[in-house]
Amino acid sequence: MRITAVEAWSHRMRLSVPYSIANESFDHAENVFLRLLTDTGPIGLGCSAPDFGVTGENATTVLAAIDEVVRDRVIGLDPRRTSHVLAILEEALADRPAALAGVDMALHDLLGRVAGLPLWVLLGGYRERILTSITIGIMPTADAVECANDYVSRGFRALKLKGGRDADQDIECVHRVREAVGPDIELRFDANQGFDATTALRFIEATRAAKLELIEQPTPSEFPESMGQVSSGSHLPIMADESLHTLRDAFRIASQELADMVNVKLMKVGGIARARRIAAVARSARLEVMVGCMDECALAIAGGLHFALAHENVAYADLDGHFDLIDDPTAGAVILEDGWLRPLDRPGLGVDL
Repeated sequence: MRITAVEAWSHRMRLSVPYSIANESFDHAENVFLRLLTDTGPIGLGCSAPDFGVTGENATTVLAAIDEVVRDRVIGLDPRRTSHVLAILEEALADRPAALAGVDMALHDLLGRVAGLPLWVLLGGYRERILTSITIGIMPTADAVECANDYVSRGFRALKLKGGRDADQDIECVHRVREAVGPDIELRFDANQGFDATTALRFIEATRAAKLELIEQPTPSEFPESMGQVSSGSHLPIMADESLHTLRDAFRIASQELADMVNVKLMKVGGIARARRIAAVARSARLEVMVGCMDECALAIAGGLHFALAHENVAYADLDGHFDLIDDPTAGAVILEDGWLRPLDRPGLGVDL
């Protein structure tokens, strides 16, 4: 089997509910779709969901990477040898992880199709479904409460509140949301690097009664010692997100005890193969893993879901990037039931375009 062609195109999707985080606002997403064709028939589908603020990429740079790097290097290769193909691409795409993730996803999808197995089974098949949180962006407290009640009424059992701009407002919002949804809903908080260590610890203590489940990236990634200070002084687990991009980052976080958990996003780390390596480092250091996402179509979410289902220490999921996308050509690639995500029972990622 050989790769005969690489097709790629971008697709812009509006968000039905625009949202804000500590340092940015969003009203649309532009993903790049990738199709690998072979000489024996099976194809592989992948998706790149670049976020310039996170990976330094956009749809234009991803398409350029496929034209200038990927196509010439992979045509003629055996796509079943995923490690071989990715090794050829990794150095050239070292600073373009979302582009690499799209190719990686297509290779893994193709591998599952050839094997006749859903990818999560092929990778290990630890669990059949996983609970996902859904995100509430920064908004007035009354609106956040209304949004939280709506999500709970739709069956979601885990909510992630965004904050980091105003600690006092964040504290009020956390308490009001907890009062509204009751004690049985999991509440997570993501500051997106918005606090310093002192403010983060004050926030954590002030919200103790609300029983948050975890705090994600409270401090700026350029000051790793600050996150370590919060982690060592907090009764809550601290999760690294923007601080984790590479395998080396994972090793540093683990060896220096900078966090208790890590958020692995396929677009941020470069795909499923790299995510599996990071999960192995995290497991060796007894760090739990959450699989997260950008604003991604359902196909890309499926890639994160299949990775999560295959690995024991991926204990959390925040795979909600597709819920508010309008005109997603891969809608239905994952199945949502009462806050739980499960995959399609088809080979590979289970999606056809």
